[in-house]
This record gives sequence, C-alpha cells and structure tokens, in this order.
Amino acid sequence: MTKEQLIQSLDYVNATREKRMQMTRSVMGNPKLLAPLLQIAFEGQNPVCDKACWILEYVVKQNPEFILPYINNFTQGLHTLKSESSIRPMAKICEILSKAFFSRKPNNIQTVLSLDHLERMASACFDWLIGDHKVASKAYSMTSLFLLGKTFDWIHPELKLVLEQNYASGSSAYKARARLTLDKLNALKPC
Repeated sequence: MTKEQLIQSLDYVNATREKRMQMTRSVMGNPKLLAPLLQIAFEGQNPVCDKACWILEYVVKQNPEFILPYINNFTQGLHTLKSESSIRPMAKICEILSKAFFSRKPNNIQTVLSLDHLERMASACFDWLIGDHKVASKAYSMTSLFLLGKTFDWIHPELKLVLEQNYASGSSAYKARARLTLDKLNALKPC
C-alpha cells in the first residue's frame, strides 16, 4: 500500500472502535505501513493526520514494540503536534512507552529507548501538561513525567510545582489524576 492509498484508507476511518480496529489490523498485518503512518501523523493539522495518530495509538496498545524501528521519528515529531485529536493519542503512546521502559519485566523497549528519546518525550509531556490541552492529554503526561522523573532528577520537583499551581483551577478529572501523582511524588524518599 502506498502512502496515498494509506491516506485514502484513513479517510474512511471514523471515531468508532470498529473502524479504528479494522485499520489497526491492516497496519499490524503489514508493519511497513508504520513509516508512512508516522509521516502522515506529523504532517500537520488535517483530520487524516488525527486519524493516523488514533491508529498509531491502537497499534502501540496492541504491541508497543511495533514503534521501535521508528522511535526517532516518533520522538522528534512530538513537538510538532497542534491538534488535540493528535496530541491525546500521542500522549497515550508516551505513557505506554514510559510504563514499558520502567517495567520490572525486561523488554526490548528498555534496550532501544535512549536518553535522547526519553528527554524528547519528557519535553513534549511538559508542554502538554502546562499548555491549553484537554485533561486526557494532561493525565497521560502526568504519568509519563512521574516515571521519567526516575531517570531525570529535575522532573519530579518541576512536576510537583506545576501540579500544585494548577490544582485549584483544574477540572475534577485533572484534580483526581493530579492527586494520585502528588501522592506518589510525596511518597518518594528524599535523596
């Protein structure tokens, strides 16, 4: 399937789980489609770009290792996203990758992700956390940042400060996730 054919296929994807899963199965059956899918995802503000991000999220949920050959493109493109419909699934992918990286169970993600990849993910997650974004993107970012703070010692104090500053003005969902994250931060033993 060419990139143009992939764009046409994505055009038929809608928000229903059935359509998303159908396209996800196509991509997982042909992993070479991930490269053009990532290109489309980062091409700008276009409904097809959003749909590419949705499918990428579903693919990574099914098998996080599918993205590893393209991890440089993924982490380098994060800062280019503008659409909330693209940011939310990409924030979820960052959360999935962070959880896998910090898992006690050895996996390939731990060997492939470099400090540069983690730093780019942390930078994007902070942008999404402090920016004018919906709560889902912020919640996924909180989880990723908490985990990434195990590698980068500057993250936890900054994360705590941002959550405390924005807690009062946050939605109920934001407050719930912020409370969980703050509890985890407060439970850490000071170095």
